[in-house]
Formats: sequence, structure tokens, C-alpha cells
Amino acid sequence: MQFRQDVKNKRPNSPTYYHWKVQFVVIGTPEDLEQVKNILKCGNIHKIKNQPRYSVQNIDELKNTIVPYFEKREMPETKKRDFELWAKAVEIIFENKGKITSSWKKSDFQQLIDIQKSIKKFKTKPKQAKWLSTAEMLVKGL
Repeated sequence: MQFRQDVKNKRPNSPTYYHWKVQFVVIGTPEDLEQVKNILKCGNIHKIKNQPRYSVQNIDELKNTIVPYFEKREMPETKKRDFELWAKAVEIIFENKGKITSSWKKSDFQQLIDIQKSIKKFKTKPKQAKWLSTAEMLVKGL
């Protein structure tokens, strides 16, 4: 889950857009990833830095396939809590699909910021959230 900045360089004045993005990623052997893709029936397999990855980025597939699939599975308690936070983020982003960021409810935007911060606790190598400070400034303006 991340808050992203995109610059539309091909448009006059190169406007900047901010949006939330959530994805599901599995890293493994190409054969294992093919099995995952066949089970879930969505997503794509590709290589990043020579490492095969299966990922689902489409919010409809995340909401309607990935979340229900894992809600039915047993997980260790820490993984379950991480998943619940992530699933809540998927729900919020799904509910706001197609809306410009400035039209979101302030509470939804703030919940995503809080989830982003909370999820870091469950990561072994958490990355610095690049645009989170921008998200925090934007939520104040909503």
C-alpha cells in the first residue's frame, strides 16, 4: 500500500496527481507463481530485477477475489492483523474508486494514512513511505 505521485509530462504544464495504490504481491519460482495465478485467476507474473513476482493491482480483483480468498484462510496472528489492515485499505480505496482525491471523505483519507503507518510494524524491512507527508498535508485540506 502506498501513496503515489504521478506527473503527466505529456500534458500542458505537466500536472501532478496524487493517489493511493494497493497491491498484492507474491515472490517465488515461476512454476509456483503460475500455480498461484491459476488458483486466483487474476493478476500477472513479471520479473523485477530478475526476480519473478505475481502481482494483483486491479482494485476490483483485489476486492472481489484476493480479499475473499484470504478471509477464508487460517493465518498466524501477526499476518492476520496485517491482512486485516490491508483489506480495510482495499475497501476504502475501492469505495473511492474513480473519485479525485480532494473529494474523498477526510476520515477515509486519514484511515489510509493510519493504516500505512500501522502496517510498517508487520514488515521485516519496511520502506520509507515516500509521499506520506504529502498525504498528511492533503488530508488537512479536505
